[in-house]
Amino acid sequence: MKDWQELTRMTGDEDLVIERVTIPGRGISIEGSFDLPPLAKVPMEDQIFVAAFVRSHGSIKQMEQLFGISYPTVKNRLNRIAQKLEFLEIMPAEESSDILERLERGEITAQEAVEQLKKDR
Repeated sequence: MKDWQELTRMTGDEDLVIERVTIPGRGISIEGSFDLPPLAKVPMEDQIFVAAFVRSHGSIKQMEQLFGISYPTVKNRLNRIAQKLEFLEIMPAEESSDILERLERGEITAQEAVEQLKKDR
C-alpha cells in the first residue's frame, strides 16, 4: 500500500499509463498499455474514504463517527468523488423473443436477426 500511496503522490492528477504488469508468483509479465481503473485515478484521500464507506457497508452513520464529520459532509464528499468516477452503462442482452419480434415487424433483416442471436449466446 505504501508504494501505491507514493506513486499517487508523485503523479498527482496527471494521467498515468501502466506499461508492464508482472505476476511474480507465476513468473509472468505482460507488456502493453494499460489504463488504471477509475478508482485508482482519484486522490489517495478519496480512495481511503471510498474504502471506508465500503467496509462500513455504506453506513453514513458509521462514516460520520469514523471521520468525525456530519451527514451532509459525508453525502457531499461521496457525491464529489462519484463525479470523478466514470461509470459504464451495461446494457442487458436483448431477449431472443425481442429480436424475433423486431424481425417480424420488419425493423431488422433476417441476417441481422441471425447475427444478433449468435452474439447473445
